Amino acid sequence: MGAVIHSAPLVMPVSRPPVADGAVAVRHGCVQAVGSRRDVLASHPGAEEIRWPGMLVAGLVNAHTHLQFTRMADVGRRVYSTFEEWSGAFDAVYFSSAGADWASAAREGALLALRHGTTAVADVVTDVEAVPVLAETGLAGISYLEVLGDTDTSWAQAGRHRLATHVHELGDSAAIGVSPHAPYTLDTGVLADLAILTRAFGLRRHIHLLESAHEREYTVSGTGPIAQLVRDLGFDFEILRVGGTGHGPVAFLDSLGLLGPQCHVAHGVHLDASERALLRERGVSVALCPRSNRTLGLDGPPVAALLDEGGPIAVGTDSLASSPSLDLLEDVRLLRDLAREQGYRAPDLSRRLVEAATAGGARALGLSAGPGRIGSLAPGSRADFAVFSVDPDGRDPYDALVADGAGRCVATVTGAGRAGRVHLADSTAEVRRGC
Repeated sequence: MGAVIHSAPLVMPVSRPPVADGAVAVRHGCVQAVGSRRDVLASHPGAEEIRWPGMLVAGLVNAHTHLQFTRMADVGRRVYSTFEEWSGAFDAVYFSSAGADWASAAREGALLALRHGTTAVADVVTDVEAVPVLAETGLAGISYLEVLGDTDTSWAQAGRHRLATHVHELGDSAAIGVSPHAPYTLDTGVLADLAILTRAFGLRRHIHLLESAHEREYTVSGTGPIAQLVRDLGFDFEILRVGGTGHGPVAFLDSLGLLGPQCHVAHGVHLDASERALLRERGVSVALCPRSNRTLGLDGPPVAALLDEGGPIAVGTDSLASSPSLDLLEDVRLLRDLAREQGYRAPDLSRRLVEAATAGGARALGLSAGPGRIGSLAPGSRADFAVFSVDPDGRDPYDALVADGAGRCVATVTGAGRAGRVHLADSTAEVRRGC
């Protein structure tokens, strides 16, 4: 079968500057060529053409979410005063949800993400029945099997075997990783063993880090609100027994071998300069989720410092249990506002944030290189892209997308089939076809 040409008034490949009156040639879900419409049509005579309105952009990569919590949106509609208050509200709903259809909830979340232009996700999966949803819906990315609540004793008795069983059962049919939830939800020996196991299995790691202002107090001295929360949940972790580690959360995770280029972290709201430097040194990307942070009463991550220092960043929505929507461009727009408030003045802000939401997410997931790579449009990449009804109208295209793209996705195409799997955001939308 021949190629299919997708063209638009503006194509934003991310891997190269935007192309006015551009086009992308796709064959078997893979990009064959990107360039001006005239050149791409000339190099593929007789190919079917699908002409899109607005702006065609490399697919967005949501680098931190929990799709299975889509039906817990009532929790995310409130604004909380602290992380610990939100955690209590979340636990009350989650632990009363026995028998919930997590796969169906995750499927709803996947379709919502697709309608907003997301084509790949880092999906943290607490209940394994949600794992197959990415493949079923056409999303790329990784399902991270979440591990939390194990003491060293419970891990040795059952937890380790449970994880190994899931890895062996799911690894052949899905792209999986492991999410050691956070420094305060697992015992020290469990965290250390997960560093060993993930390397042995060849799996990537994804960790919640410094979302709460009290996480540092917990790892340093085993005290504070998080320590009390852990005690209230009945976990007898080593940190509580010995009075902390003397290390902040980043140094603590690093001492256990969990950091490195095979790992990315979420949130990083309270990262200090030395911790940001250590993450850069280890090659760890930070997935920023500013709208979720605001739901939890937080100011947001140090995005200006991360940009100034050159730390690798990505963007995530988190789940609907802590965020108003799965529209990643809403988080990009808020990151722009935060960066400006924090003093970032360089004119490249919008471009760098769009790159964070595409190529940056792909890097965080280890999917930015090789055949079938995501996060950009270039020959050999997976044919993932989204179309937004945005007209730059003389503005920088990146500025226009950041300012106006949220809520204006027309369609999302993922690399499946000859022309790709098309997900129309509005079932009444018109797609023009021609030759």
